[in-house]
Amino acid sequence: MRKKMSSGTVLIGLAGAVVVLLVGWTVYRASVPSPYEAFAQCLTDKGAKMWGAWWCPHCREQKELFQGAFDKVAYIECSAPGQKTPLPVCTKAGIKGYPTWEFTDGSRLSSTQTLETLAQKTGCELPTPANSGF
Repeated sequence: MRKKMSSGTVLIGLAGAVVVLLVGWTVYRASVPSPYEAFAQCLTDKGAKMWGAWWCPHCREQKELFQGAFDKVAYIECSAPGQKTPLPVCTKAGIKGYPTWEFTDGSRLSSTQTLETLAQKTGCELPTPANSGF
């Protein structure tokens, strides 16, 4: 004689399957390199750097455009953890807003920049769907 499964058992099984799928997806996404790694490294190699602050929503937006490759970008943090007062290095450099991009020719761009703008300013090749691996 077969026992019937209770609806609670079925729900627990389904919830467990969803958790396994979410964990698997997260691990998979973390292991896939960003299509912007070479681009981000090129920006650094060409002397571009971004000045920003941990609390700045525009800086967070700028970082997210790199889809996990921002760690390759030369970045100067302008606020100590938990504080919003500019650090002396940023005050001395004349940084007045965040994010601020600085280039080797001495020019600066303030606010969130498109990756296309950064590519034009530096000559770095921006990946396209055909050469990004995605």
